[in-house]
Amino acid sequence: MFGKRGGSPSAPAQQGFTRAALGAGLGAQVIDIAPISIADEPRVAPAAASDGRRSDDYYQTKSRIFGALIEAIDLAQLARLDTESAREEIRDIVNEIIAIRNVVMSIAEQEELLDDICNDVLGYGPLEPLLARDDIADIMVNGADSTYIEVAGKLQPTFVRFRDNAQLLNICQRIVSQVGRRVDEASPICDARLPDGSRVNVIAPPLALDGPTLTIRKFKKDKLTLDQLVRFASISPEGAEILKIIGRVRCNVLISGGTGSGKTTLLNCLTRYIDEDERIITCEDAAELQLQQPHVVRLETRPPNLEGEGQITMRDLVKNCLRMRPERIIVGEVRGPEAFDLLQAMNTGHDGSMGTLHANSPREALSRLESMITMGGFTLPSRTIREMICSSVDVIVQASRLRDGSRRITHVTEVMGMEGDVIITQDILLYDILGEDQNKRLIGRHRSTGIGRPRFWERARYFGEENRLAAAIDAMDVDTPRSA
Repeated sequence: MFGKRGGSPSAPAQQGFTRAALGAGLGAQVIDIAPISIADEPRVAPAAASDGRRSDDYYQTKSRIFGALIEAIDLAQLARLDTESAREEIRDIVNEIIAIRNVVMSIAEQEELLDDICNDVLGYGPLEPLLARDDIADIMVNGADSTYIEVAGKLQPTFVRFRDNAQLLNICQRIVSQVGRRVDEASPICDARLPDGSRVNVIAPPLALDGPTLTIRKFKKDKLTLDQLVRFASISPEGAEILKIIGRVRCNVLISGGTGSGKTTLLNCLTRYIDEDERIITCEDAAELQLQQPHVVRLETRPPNLEGEGQITMRDLVKNCLRMRPERIIVGEVRGPEAFDLLQAMNTGHDGSMGTLHANSPREALSRLESMITMGGFTLPSRTIREMICSSVDVIVQASRLRDGSRRITHVTEVMGMEGDVIITQDILLYDILGEDQNKRLIGRHRSTGIGRPRFWERARYFGEENRLAAAIDAMDVDTPRSA
């Protein structure tokens, strides 16, 4: 086989060499390639439990077979194969190892072991089954023996285990190296992404005391839309219509929410209503946004190198955007002094720009925005900063993760202006919690606050959307309770 170690061109000689290597790797003494004698006592592989749990014996057996595989296979030649061919090569060699070792197992058990080992060599090891599931929102690995997932808004433990912390760190390094980053003792904290856009954070020893800690925020294969959020009761149909109009008429939008509240998902939904002829530039720490328009430029920050040089910050990207003739600037997450540059962009002809930030309410979002600018070293009076915010931000959309794990859009709020030194806001839409059902799931409804003509009415009329906006606002008053 192509991937096996060996220098002889003859098949029998190569097979004999491989058998010897396999035997050495397993600690077994192999004299020749003759079949195992009937007197030999077969080794029985431990079966995996029906709930997905695996015994220590399973991991020991897998470790011995994996060690023999590494001894027998030519990794340099294997790297030249495509994924499917490499997987077949590994499966053939592992089957041969199992035969030599005389490990007795069912076909299903052998397939499970083969998949595990192929994932270890070619993929992300024990993470592969979790990454393949579309119902998982987050994967949290707290050392080799502890892995949790979030499903339907709730955290739950899994029986996923790594061979040891060294294997876990190796997989972390494999992930971050794909985007040109590294994680080790000298650089123990790293943000990265998977090829599908899933966000990754790694923190390694010595900072993580119990072994490498890996957190993956997964992206669904099917991109969500506002209509799907309506089906999930995250927003009412009328509220979704208002958000579509907000995205269409080029309002400057901030999406506010806590961790895991769905800010990036909502930002992706809003960007679907941007016209296809607009030039959009996105700035992110780890590229997650999945815009569908044809004219999109995606930018990503860069950490410093080993010498502490070469860092490109979010502020560097946002400032450079202004020289790239953008029509809209989308910032994945505003968390520092780049807030000042984003507000300047919003206020200087780049209408329809958007960003997200961490805050628990629209009012807190405005306070955080002001704090980011102040802490960024800008020596501006508070009133000047607030006036800049008022003239730049049109709408704040608040996303929340409720105690039952559901995600809801709880506010659509306009920034109206200032009275004295205070920023005045106006809620267009609110979410009221009315109670809970017999399954402890929250029941609530989205309702209008009675505002007939929001501040962006003239903008909607300019784009010919005032009739749709009026119809959505009028219909919201008769919204019915919705189960969470």
